[in-house]
Amino acid sequence: MVGIAFSKLDAFNFMAKYVFVTGGVTSSLGKGIIAASLAKLLQARGITATIQKFDPYINVDPGTLNPYEHGECYVTEDGAETDLDLGHYERFLNTPTSQANNVTTGRIYQTVINKERAGEFLGKTVQVVPHITDEIKHRMMLLGQDGKFDVVITEIGGTVGDIESTPFIETVRQIQWELPTEDVMVVHLTLIPYLNAAKELKTKPTQHSVRMLSETGVHPDVIVCRTEHPLNDEIKRKIALFCNVKAGNVIESLDASTIYEVPLLMLKEQLDLIVMKKLQIQNYKEPELTKWNGFLAKLKNPKSTVNIGLIGKYIELQDAYKSILESFIHAGAMNEVKVNVVNVHSENLTAENVKEQLGALDGLLVAPGFGNRGIEGKIVAVQYARENNMPFFGICLGMQMAVIEFARNVLGLQGAHSVEMDPNSPHPVINMMEEQKRITMMGGTMRLGAYPCVIQKDTLAYKIYGATEISERHRHRYEFNNEYLKAFQDKGMVNSGINPATNLVEIVELPNHPFFIGVQYHPELKSTVEQPAPLFVHFIEAAKKYANK
Repeated sequence: MVGIAFSKLDAFNFMAKYVFVTGGVTSSLGKGIIAASLAKLLQARGITATIQKFDPYINVDPGTLNPYEHGECYVTEDGAETDLDLGHYERFLNTPTSQANNVTTGRIYQTVINKERAGEFLGKTVQVVPHITDEIKHRMMLLGQDGKFDVVITEIGGTVGDIESTPFIETVRQIQWELPTEDVMVVHLTLIPYLNAAKELKTKPTQHSVRMLSETGVHPDVIVCRTEHPLNDEIKRKIALFCNVKAGNVIESLDASTIYEVPLLMLKEQLDLIVMKKLQIQNYKEPELTKWNGFLAKLKNPKSTVNIGLIGKYIELQDAYKSILESFIHAGAMNEVKVNVVNVHSENLTAENVKEQLGALDGLLVAPGFGNRGIEGKIVAVQYARENNMPFFGICLGMQMAVIEFARNVLGLQGAHSVEMDPNSPHPVINMMEEQKRITMMGGTMRLGAYPCVIQKDTLAYKIYGATEISERHRHRYEFNNEYLKAFQDKGMVNSGINPATNLVEIVELPNHPFFIGVQYHPELKSTVEQPAPLFVHFIEAAKKYANK
C-alpha cells in the first residue's frame, strides 16, 4: 500500500470498506437520511454497516448546546451526548450507536492538545497537517478495525467550502489517496433548485459544489441530487459530464412524504448497487424489506387520527424534540392511526386558558427540558390531564412536573418544587442527585446512558413492558426526593419502577387514572421502525380509546 511519512494508515488492520458522505450548496439537505438509507439497503442485502458523524463545531459534544442551536442532544447506550443524526441511524438500522459514532472538531483538538501536553509528539511542531488530520483519520477508521462491519459510512457535517470542515475534507482526501480504490468511495449530496419563473431545474450550483470539492483533492464517485422535480436523463448526463462522474452515478433524490420512504427511493435509483459495485462487494442477496414496507403501509393508510398535545418550550424548532416526534410516528403506525402533534408552548399556558388550549386533545405529553422558563405552564397541563382523565405521559422533566403537581394539589404541600427551579423550596420533592452536588463542569457530567429499572408487577408499567426488569437511557441531574415517597404512596401515586442500585424512582403512575405515567428516563431514544418504544405505543393506544369516547 502506498503511504506518506506521517500517515497512520499503515498501522491499521483494514477489515471494512469506507463510504464518505459530503454535502454542498446548502446545509440541511439530508446527508444523515441518505447515509442511513444507504446503510439500511446494505443491511437489507445481508451486509453489516454502521454510520458515524463528524461534526465541525468546536464544542466537545452537543450536550451544552441550546436546543435552539442544534436540535436535541441524542444519548447513546454508553452515555455519549451526540448529534441528533445518530438517532436517525439507530431508527433506520435498529442497532445501537456509541461514543465512537460521533466525533467533533472540539474532541479532535482536545485529544491532540492533551497528547502534546503529555509530550507524545517528541518536541515536534504540532500542526493541522499531519497531527489533526492523523487524529481524524484514526477516528474515521476505528469502527472498521475489528471485523464487526463490512462497510463504515461516515457523514461529514456542514457543507464543502466551510472553513470548519476543511480538516475533515483533507483527511478524506488522504484516505481516498492511500486506500485501494475498491475500499473507499465518496457520495456527494447537492441541491438542484427549480426556478419557478424560468420553469427550469438549474445544475450550476451542483457544478460549483463539485468543483469546490475537487479543488480540495477529493473526487466524488456518486452525486445524489436533492430535487423537488424529477431529473430527466438529459439533466443527469449534463451533471455527469460537467462533474466528471459516470452518467449512471448521478442519483435523483426527490422530496418524500416521509423520511422512511427514502430507502425505497434510493433502492429504485440503485444507489446500493452502485456502491457495492464500486467497493467490489459480491456476496449479497436481494433486499429483505418486508417489515419496512409493512410499516410504511400502515403509516400511509391510517384508520383514524389522534391529537396529541406536546407541551414544551422549544416548539419553534421541531428538531428539539426529534426523537419524540419520530416515536409518535412509530407508535402511530403500530396503532394504525395518524398522530397529529399539536405544539403547545408551556410559557403561554395558564389556569385561565388551559381548557381552551387542551380541551380538544386526546392526550398530553409533557416534554423534557431544563431551566425555569415555562415550568408553571407544564404543571398546569399535568393538572388538567390528571383531573380530566386525559391520557398523560411525562418524560424526564415531564415526570418531575407530574410529581410537583401532585405534591401541590393532592398532598397540599404549598411551594413544592424542584431545587433546580427553586433552591429554597420548603418542599423539594425533586432534588439534585447526591453525586451531582460535587460536580462543577457542565459538559458530559449528567447521569447519562443506559441504566436498569426494576418494575413492580400488577402496574401499568408492567403491563406496558411485560417484564420486571428493563434498561432505558437517561440524561438528568435531578431525581425524585425519596424523603417524600411514603406521602406520595399514601395518596395513591405508585412508584412502579426503581433503579436497583440507587433506589432512584424511575417510573410514577396513578392506578385510578385511565393512563397517567411519568418516567425519569428517555424512552424515545430507543424507539425504532422495527421496535417502537412500548410506552409510546400504549400511550397512543390510550389516546385512541379516549378519542373514540
